[in-house]
Amino acid sequence: MKVFQIQHFPSLLKIPRPLKSGLVFIIDIIFCVLSAWISFYLRLGQIHSNQFHIISSTMLVTYLSIGLAIPVFFIFGFYKIIYRYTGIETARTIAKAMLTYLLLFIFILYLSKFDGVPFTIGLIDPMVLFCFIGGSRIFARCVMSDRHQSIGVRINQSNILIYGAGRAGRQLSAAILNGQELNLIGFLDDNTKLHGHFIDGLSIFDPAKLDIVIKEHKVREILLAIPSVTRQRRNQILDKLSQYQITVRTLPGLSDIATGRITLKDVLELDVDDLLGREVITPIQSLLNKNVYQKAVLVTGAGGSIGSELCRQIIKLNPTFLLVLDNSEVALYQIHTELETSLNKFKSSLNRDQYLVLPRIIPLLASVIDEARIDTIMKTWKPDTVFHAAAYKHVPMVEHNVVEGLRNNVLGTWVFANASLTHGVSNFVLISTDKAVRPTNIMGASKRLAELLLQALASDLGNNEHVSRHQLNPTIFSMVRFGNVLGSSGSVVPLFKEQIKNGGPITLTDINVTRYFMSIPEAAQLVLQAGSMSFGGEVFVLDMGQPVRIYDLASRMVELSGLKLKTQEEPDGDIEVKVTGLRSGEKLYEELLIGNNPSPTVHPRILKAKEDFFQLNEIKQKLEELNRLMACNDILSIQRLISQLVEGYSANNEIVDYVFVNYQ
Repeated sequence: MKVFQIQHFPSLLKIPRPLKSGLVFIIDIIFCVLSAWISFYLRLGQIHSNQFHIISSTMLVTYLSIGLAIPVFFIFGFYKIIYRYTGIETARTIAKAMLTYLLLFIFILYLSKFDGVPFTIGLIDPMVLFCFIGGSRIFARCVMSDRHQSIGVRINQSNILIYGAGRAGRQLSAAILNGQELNLIGFLDDNTKLHGHFIDGLSIFDPAKLDIVIKEHKVREILLAIPSVTRQRRNQILDKLSQYQITVRTLPGLSDIATGRITLKDVLELDVDDLLGREVITPIQSLLNKNVYQKAVLVTGAGGSIGSELCRQIIKLNPTFLLVLDNSEVALYQIHTELETSLNKFKSSLNRDQYLVLPRIIPLLASVIDEARIDTIMKTWKPDTVFHAAAYKHVPMVEHNVVEGLRNNVLGTWVFANASLTHGVSNFVLISTDKAVRPTNIMGASKRLAELLLQALASDLGNNEHVSRHQLNPTIFSMVRFGNVLGSSGSVVPLFKEQIKNGGPITLTDINVTRYFMSIPEAAQLVLQAGSMSFGGEVFVLDMGQPVRIYDLASRMVELSGLKLKTQEEPDGDIEVKVTGLRSGEKLYEELLIGNNPSPTVHPRILKAKEDFFQLNEIKQKLEELNRLMACNDILSIQRLISQLVEGYSANNEIVDYVFVNYQ
C-alpha cells in the first residue's frame, strides 16, 4: 500500500505552480475558518446552533481572521515558498508571519471590543491557526520531499553512515536526503554525549559499536565528514575503519561544493591526501606573494600535474599576467579553459561597485627547446618570474627515448635559463625531483644536469664583477627538489584506483619499493614559497616526511575501498597484488639529498641543500659535447659522459633505447 501511495505523489508535483499556489491559498482560508470555530469551542466549551449571538460572533472572528491572515501570508511570501524543501528559514518565516498576525489580531480586538467576542480569543485563534499552518507545511515536506519520493529507489541503494555529526555531517546529510544516490542510516561520532540522540530522525551511533551497526543495518559505505580534525586523528580513524570490509569515502571541502567545482557524486572518490596521514602546514602568505603578486608570471609545462596546480595557486595571488606554456595543445586548452572559468566565476561574484583588475591568462603553444620561439615570447611579454615545470618525467619512457629526454629536460632548461637572463626575468625556479639524487636512470640524471646548469649560471653571475654592464638585476636561479605527488599523471594512485575498480590485480614492481609522497597542492605551495627565499643557486629540498612502502599504500587503498587484499593468509580476498619486477632504471628507494646536513629555512617544510657543482665554462663544454653525442644517438658515450658529470649516476647495464637498439 505504501508503494502505491508514494507513486501517486509525483503526479501532484507535476501540477503547474500557479495552480498549486491557488490550492494552498484555498486551504489556508479553510484553516482560518476552522481556527475561528475551534478557538470559540475551546474558550466556551460548546457552540449551539440556537445561540445566534455566539454564531454571529464566531462568523465575525472568521472574517477578521481571513482578512488579516491572507494579506500577512502574501506579504511574507507564503505562496512563493516550495514547501517540500522547507528548512529552518521557512520555519522562521512562518513564525514571524504568525507573530505579526497575533499582534494585529489582539490590537484590533482591543480597539474594537466586539460584542460577544472574548479577548482571550485573540490568543487562542492565532495559536490554533499556527498549528494548522505549521503542521500543513511540515506535512507537505514529509510527503512530497525528495527523501520520501525516492524511498522506492533507495531500497536498492547502498546503506551508508556519516562519520561526524557536526556541521559538515549535517550539511552532507541534507544533501543526501534531498537526493536519490544514497540511503543514509545514521551518524557515527566520537562525542559520547551525542550517542543515542537523533539528527533529522537519524541515530547517532558509537564508533566503538560499529561492527554491530554494520551487521544490523547492512552498512556498505562510510562517508567521512570531519574536516576540522587533524590529519593524525583522521589517519587513526581510517586505520580503525580499515578493519571492516566496508568502503570509506571522504567529504570534499564545503567551499568546493558551494562553488560547484565538486558535487555530491565526488564524495564517492577517495581523498588521496588521506593516504599520507600527515598535516599540511599553513603557507606563509608573504612568501607566496613575493614573486607573484602584481607580476607577470610564466609557467612552463603548464598542462602537467605540477604545472597546472602552480597555475591554480598563482591565479589566486593576483598576478598581472599568467603565461601558461605547453607543447601539448590538448593540455594547454584544458588548463586555459579551467583558469578562465575560475576567473569568470570570481568576476560574477563581485558586486557592481567592486573594482578589481583581474589577471590576464595567455596560453602559449611552444616547445622549450625552440630557442627562437622562446626568445620571441620572452621579448614580447617580459615575465618577472618563471616556474620551469616542463619535463619528460616518466622513467621508463625516457629510458626508451634517451636523446629526446635529455634534449627536453637539459637543453630546454638551458634555453629558458638563457632567455630569462637575456630578457630580465627576476626569478627562475626549476621544478626538480628526488630522482636527481644518485640516479640510476636517464630521467633523474637529466634533472640533475639541469640543476648543475643553473647552479653554474648562478655562481657565475655572483662572481662576475662585470655583470652590471649587461644587466643591473641578474636573474636569481633556484631549484626545488621533491618526490612523488599523489594523483599526478603516471602516479601509482590513479593506476591502483583503476586496477581496484577493474577487480585487480594491482601491479607492483617490487614488494619492498618505497617512495616519498606529497599532495599536489602542498607541493605547489611549497614551490612558490621556496622560490621566494632564493638569493641565487640554491637547491631547496621539500620535507616529504617518511617514505611510504608502495605495497602498504596499495593495501590501504584496497581496504578503504571496502575490499580485502588477496594473500597467502587471505586466499579468499578480492584484489591480488602481482609483482612484475623493477623496470629499467628504477630504484627500490629514492633520496632527496646528495650531501648531508641541509640548512633550515624560515619554512619548517623547506630545507636548503649543500651540493657541489661545476663552473660555468666547464659545464658549457660538457653541454656542447653532449649535444654532439645526441646528434649521432651514441647512447653508450652519453652514459659515460653523464657518469662524469652526475655524482652517483650508475647506468643501466642494458641499453633499452628503442632507436639505439634498432640501429645496431
